[in-house]
Amino acid sequence: MDQQITCINCPVGCRMTVTLSESGEIQSITGNTCPRGEKYARQECTLPLRMITAVIPVENSATPLSVKTASPVPKHLIPEVMAALKTVRISAPVALGQTVLPDVCGTGVPVIATRPLE
Repeated sequence: MDQQITCINCPVGCRMTVTLSESGEIQSITGNTCPRGEKYARQECTLPLRMITAVIPVENSATPLSVKTASPVPKHLIPEVMAALKTVRISAPVALGQTVLPDVCGTGVPVIATRPLE
């Protein structure tokens, strides 16, 4: 089975073809012009990861707090991460980089504030 993907590691945007076996293992990768493209294709076709950004309410504040995962998490967990963020209760003040959820969905990845809020 062939999968077409576009590398996003640099502005070149190589169009790559990834050939997968019936069991989902990568058999070949073509179209990349550098090793970073191959690495990206392997990751994207086996366990895609995404940074997640969101806003959460802050108690006693009309301004929501923007947050993000500190590192990428498995793409299939996005709905669970968003559901977990709905349960977060935080009060001002909040510092830039402050952890608002220490281990989102058992990934070991914290969710942090992306800006301060007084």
